[in-house]
This record gives sequence, C-alpha cells and structure tokens, in this order.
Amino acid sequence: MSGDEIVVLRNPGAGRGQHRGSLPGVLERLGAAGRPVRVLDADSAAGAEAACREAVAEGAAALVAMGGDGTVHAVQQAVAGTGVPLGVIPAGTGNDFATSAGVPADLYAAADAITAALREKRGRRLDLARITTLDGGVRWYGAVLAAGFDAIVNERGNRMRWPRGPFRYDIAILLELARLRPRRYTVTVDGQTSTMDAVLLAVGNTAAYGGGMRICPDADPADGLLDMVWAEPISRTTLIRIKPRVYRGTHVTHPKVHTLRAREITLAAEGIVGYADGERMGPLPVTIRAVPEAVTLLA
Repeated sequence: MSGDEIVVLRNPGAGRGQHRGSLPGVLERLGAAGRPVRVLDADSAAGAEAACREAVAEGAAALVAMGGDGTVHAVQQAVAGTGVPLGVIPAGTGNDFATSAGVPADLYAAADAITAALREKRGRRLDLARITTLDGGVRWYGAVLAAGFDAIVNERGNRMRWPRGPFRYDIAILLELARLRPRRYTVTVDGQTSTMDAVLLAVGNTAAYGGGMRICPDADPADGLLDMVWAEPISRTTLIRIKPRVYRGTHVTHPKVHTLRAREITLAAEGIVGYADGERMGPLPVTIRAVPEAVTLLA
C-alpha cells in the first residue's frame, strides 16, 4: 500500500444500513484531496482494528471512519498517539463523538471537510481518554465511559437473545429499573481515594453518549481533562424524571447529581462492566487518563 493513501474503514450496517448507497459519493469527495483512496476489508471488530493498525504501520496519510461511534472507536485504537490523522463520516445512529467534536452531520459535507483539511494540511488536535483495564489491557475512547445504571443496562441487553434488535435494550431498562440499587464505588481522583454510593456514573472526554444524551455536558475534548458525572442514591421515580433532562444536559443542576474534573480517575466496584463509546471495556476496576492532543481530527 502507498503511504499517500487515504484509508477508509466503513461499517455497512451502521445506521441500520440507511447509508449503504452513500459510499461511492463519499469516496469521490475524499479522492478530491488528490490522493488514492482505499476501503478496508474486515469481517469482525477485531479484524477491523487489525486492518487499521496495519494501515497506520504502512504509513497511511489518514484513516477515515465511516460509521457510528463503534467504527470511530476502532479507528481510534490505531491512530491514537501516532500522528496519523482521523477523519469521521458520521453514518451511525448516534454519532456522539462526531457531534461533540463538531463534525458536519451530513456525510458528504463531512467528506468535503476532510478533503479540505488534507489539502490545507491542517487539523484539530483533540484529547482522547486512555483506559487501563483489570487485565492490564489499554484501550482508547473519544466520547464517554458508562459505569453505572446505563452500563448495567448495556450489559444485560447484550446478554439477551430475545427480542432481537434495539428493542431488547428497552426491555433491559425496565428489568434493571425494577432492581435499581446504588452501587458502592471506590474512586481515585488524581491520587485522592474515596468511596461513594451512586446510581449513575460516567466519565467523559466529550459530552454525549447513547445517541445524544449529554451526560457530561461541559466536557471539552481540548482541555486535557476528564469530566466525571454521578448521581447519588435516588429512587426509581427520581431517575425516570432525571433521565429526559440528560438530553439537554440540565440533569447536572439536580441536587443529587455531581460533577468533577480530573486528569486521571480510577473506578472500582463489584459487578460493574464499563462501556466506552458503546463498546464493552470489561469489569471494573479501570483507570482512565486524559491524554492531551492524542489525535488530529480532520474537520
């Protein structure tokens, strides 16, 4: 492969497949940068990451994620800290990283922005969050780590074999609401350790997760810091009332909801599996560190 190539990782099933026909137009616009464009072949998430890492090792000019947050997440594993720039074509259902980072919502406009950035040799340096998991593995994420009620729902929904499709997560929410209880966390924030009980808990590099829920509304991916948001023990009724406010980010004004900023946060709790960018990270404890300017975004 030529080191001058723009390499594209696309997920044809992203956004429930509604953008399948957009690929030729996107590639045409990317090609206007005057470089060859190649689409990666991958038949699994692991295969996609491996292909992205290989492209970086061979000197790709840029890696472009065409899909949702999961596709962006895969590309971030390869480009973080390497200097190879990241482009995003938001073709998923949520596109939380793209939205928070200011990427145009229209696929073709996003491709044009990538092309212009490459032509003008410019990009925005953004932070990423680096997770060290219980087994010593290292992962990167660009949006939000869920480690409370939403993570518990995600874990249950992923275990369910019926019903198929996104409706199973609605069922998972109802089931987990029925058994809602606070969890005891041991939290180390920039070296200071404390314990707390919480129902919701999230650590954001950017503001949103779950398709537009602004759980960490003030998170800035260019400040070198993580934003942690958590809710004290609350009733089911209070949680149901607070959740719609998350889409506007106004939940943080509730007296039971708290926020802090830090460079490094370690979370430990029994029976919690963390999810970042919607992807399963593994059981707590995890350590999350903000890495300033870890990626260059073409936008």
